[in-house]
Amino acid sequence: MKKIGILTSGGDCQGLNAAIRGVAKSLYEEFEDDIEIYGIRNGYAGLIYGDIKKMTKSDFSGILTLGGTILGTSRQPFKMMRVIDEKDQIDKIKNMKDNYRKWDFDCIVVLGGNGTHKTANLLSEEGLNVVSLPKTIDNDVWGTDMTFGFQSACDIATEVIDCIHTTATSHGRIFIVEVMGHKVGWLTLHAGIAGGADVILLPEIPYDIEKLVALINKRESAGKNFSILAVAEGAISRQEAAMKKKELKALRASQSYPSVAYKVADELSKHVDNEVRVTVPGHFQRGGSPCAYDRVLCTRFGAAAAKLIKNGKYGNMVGLQNNRIVPVPLSEVAGKLKKIPVDCDLIDTAREVGISFGD
Repeated sequence: MKKIGILTSGGDCQGLNAAIRGVAKSLYEEFEDDIEIYGIRNGYAGLIYGDIKKMTKSDFSGILTLGGTILGTSRQPFKMMRVIDEKDQIDKIKNMKDNYRKWDFDCIVVLGGNGTHKTANLLSEEGLNVVSLPKTIDNDVWGTDMTFGFQSACDIATEVIDCIHTTATSHGRIFIVEVMGHKVGWLTLHAGIAGGADVILLPEIPYDIEKLVALINKRESAGKNFSILAVAEGAISRQEAAMKKKELKALRASQSYPSVAYKVADELSKHVDNEVRVTVPGHFQRGGSPCAYDRVLCTRFGAAAAKLIKNGKYGNMVGLQNNRIVPVPLSEVAGKLKKIPVDCDLIDTAREVGISFGD
């Protein structure tokens, strides 16, 4: 009898339940009655504290279109995994290994993003059988062309920009739409292009406020009385990019802006005549049902994960490369961030149609 544990870790997103379903249904098909699946609640916390329950086939029915995660999730910073908890003296790694053995798991399936994969690799190095699936709306997991959750979030961010167009044109305003993405700008780049933004600001391309002002003035001179900026929450100016991390952190702490979009709005309002407004869709981008693309991708990932387990190919993440599902060693994934290459085709395409990156 095979015993498989499943957990979802890190930020929530669309497609987690679809992926859980894809793994479970495929495992039942692969092993028939020779399989038991256990849900590990609230991410790695469930594995640390033994919050685990046996699942039934009915638990995986009707969740393909359901947002969020039926298992719950939490953030467990990787840098704290080997730190003994002062309050209750918990050795997290030892507890996870002990619970893995206590429940007699043959493998745990981990659904998560970058931090999650660091811990997944750590557990693999500690001797546990691990298979993972790449989940994040940021699409920044190394080793896969696409993560599930990304396209659903992109659809929502694009719709926000679409809706902003009507009010921006009606009032002749400058609208800044802040899109999720602290360290990478894949979501902002895709939504910005799809939504017809005039400017896209990304963490990978530091912006120059003077060039943004010049662009907006040029548009107004050409009779275009509005502008739409898609701004990643991790966007950074050239001056900030030249600072050391401690300097930048101190600068941000001294400022009263709720987020980067408000900072850009304040900078622009000092130099342009148009009213500047900010829209922050925030966690709307993580919510709701997964789009059709993500449902298919989750099902493909889930089926591939079950096959890896069937063949005993542990220590791998299921990835998508050139539209083919492939196993990617966790050791190659952990600790790497998939940033946007500034000379990539998509950046070139955006520039070709007149989108500015503020550089």
